Amino acid sequence: MPVSLDLIRCAARAIAPYIYRSPCVHSETLSRLCGAEVWSKLDHLQATGSFKERGACNKLLSLDAKEAQRGVIAVSAGNHALGLARHGKLLNIPVCVVMPRFAPMVKIHNCRLLDAEVIIHGDDFACAKEHALALAKDRGTTFIPAFDDDEIICGQGTIGLEILEDLPEVDAIFVPIGGGGLAAGLATAVKSQRPQCRIIGVEPEHAPGMHASLIKGEPCLVATQPTLADGLAAAQVGQRCFEICQQLLDEVLLVDESLIAQAIVRLLEHEKMVVEGAGAASLAGALQRPLLMRHGLLGKRIALVICGGNIDVSMLNRVIERAFAADGRMCRIGVSLRDRPGSLVHLCAVIAGAEGNVKEITHDRTFGPMDPNWVSSLLTIETRDHEHIKAIHRALDQAGILFSTS
Repeated sequence: MPVSLDLIRCAARAIAPYIYRSPCVHSETLSRLCGAEVWSKLDHLQATGSFKERGACNKLLSLDAKEAQRGVIAVSAGNHALGLARHGKLLNIPVCVVMPRFAPMVKIHNCRLLDAEVIIHGDDFACAKEHALALAKDRGTTFIPAFDDDEIICGQGTIGLEILEDLPEVDAIFVPIGGGGLAAGLATAVKSQRPQCRIIGVEPEHAPGMHASLIKGEPCLVATQPTLADGLAAAQVGQRCFEICQQLLDEVLLVDESLIAQAIVRLLEHEKMVVEGAGAASLAGALQRPLLMRHGLLGKRIALVICGGNIDVSMLNRVIERAFAADGRMCRIGVSLRDRPGSLVHLCAVIAGAEGNVKEITHDRTFGPMDPNWVSSLLTIETRDHEHIKAIHRALDQAGILFSTS
């Protein structure tokens, strides 16, 4: 049977004993930033940190006794693998996950902690998937796709049911899109009950699979680039997912890397949430005032699907600094100084006088200007905003200090 509201409701009843019923909470701060009344659906609070548990659990519960006994196999470098591993353990179903060599070590370790068999194979997803399909055939196990599967889509669609239960008069929902399973399920659940609700998909510019497919009129392969929203970096959306999204999505919005970084930091600072790039993509979309104006959503009720929280901790500091730079809360300047006592002290005094806080300074005598009487300094400065950066630039000009920006 095709994906439908009835099947999504059946999925909700089936997975209820195993899935956390995540809250949908209002935020005064995000509402002010977006210019609308904003609620966040906090599905990053699932046990494995991602909405993927919903579809994985529903798919495993749909297996017959023989299929469950033989076990399942999947290809994933992240959240799909963790969701299958957890619910395979809960349901006593053997799980094998094939991961490409670039899979994060923490994901490999966590899957093994959940008693999944983890096989590392191939330098990309295509090689890993080919190996997984071959293993499934040899072993007689069931291959479980990450998104292009009716039971998976129905499981993800339960998020839409919960949003409508908590916010029945919602005017728009912003949903991240990777392979399209979440968007397809959510759109089916919501549009079947509240057709006037806008469903707006959000993709990174570096992985515009659904956006490109909708323009072409069929699923197409896109060349993805590295993105902070790595959980959305599907090279091609699913056929089933595309067919549903083509009918039900009101728009697919592309967001750049700086917007994703800013959204991660907004959620961290204002909502005390640690989320991955895919989880923050919905906020990155909702922060676009022209889009809200175009859809008549200023001042309206919107929901953001915060779909994942599995960000690499070592990445978080870099994301914060990039977001600060985009916000004007950090800047970098290069300065040429006379190589004589007091020059560096004078430079720092000028910046301090403009209320800038020097975070880092590199003073280079060896590889500086050709004239040995001059040296180069590179400074990273904490600032309040873009206007504050301009004020620091004016202070340097007035002091006769030669500088460049980067």
